[in-house]
Amino acid sequence: QVTLVESGGGSVQAGGSLRLSCVASANLQGYCVGWFRQAPGKEREAVASIYTSDNSTYYTDSVKGRFTISQDNVKHTVYLQMNSLNPEDTAMYYCAAALWPAVVADEGYFDYWGQGTQVTVSS
Repeated sequence: QVTLVESGGGSVQAGGSLRLSCVASANLQGYCVGWFRQAPGKEREAVASIYTSDNSTYYTDSVKGRFTISQDNVKHTVYLQMNSLNPEDTAMYYCAAALWPAVVADEGYFDYWGQGTQVTVSS
């Protein structure tokens, strides 16, 4: 069982930056850890994911070049650095972990989920 706790959300103006953190209750080596988001009235979508054993990554097209996912093995933490934010990035952001030996983005792979952190970007 893995517990995930997100933090770092908040309200920023367009063009600003935020760094989300996902702290796990256990070592995440061997897991794929992903960040997902859900905006009001929309389906949840995968934003980025990382396979912790080899640092391979996935990004959805709309965040490529703006968001960076990374990990700190010692702190059992995965980060999502978000730059050049725009109002379309406004959503609840969730961290999730999958015990899967590759980078994946389909939420069906993910067994453990955090409670989410809200990101609001104003124009």
